[in-house]
Amino acid sequence: MMGPDPDERRRSAERFGHWAETAAAWLLRFKGYRIIARRARTPQGEIDLIAARGRVIAFVEVKARPSRDEALEAVTPRQAKRIVAAARAWLAGNGNGTERDCRFDIITVSPYLWPKHLANAFDENLW
Repeated sequence: MMGPDPDERRRSAERFGHWAETAAAWLLRFKGYRIIARRARTPQGEIDLIAARGRVIAFVEVKARPSRDEALEAVTPRQAKRIVAAARAWLAGNGNGTERDCRFDIITVSPYLWPKHLANAFDENLW
């Protein structure tokens, strides 16, 4: 007997990822943020969500994993560096961002738990 089709597993993971991004976007909306972009593509990579509230613009990485700890561990220093580079590229093409305070957030999504928003999860100056 063969295991699950790898393509079907990939599609299932992709669907779960899209669902997690939708849940994260709603969480941010409930907290008073306006979603500026979803899956914003830049030459340096993709930013899951870009949200604004007041003077803050948040570049948000959404991680869906079986547990919150696994989700947080999935944001590696290399990935954080890529997100910072993608945010800089996005800002260069969409206004310089000088009138706003930029930060990098993570939202973890795990089964049977409310999504968790970690504001200012990492600092661009570390990279």
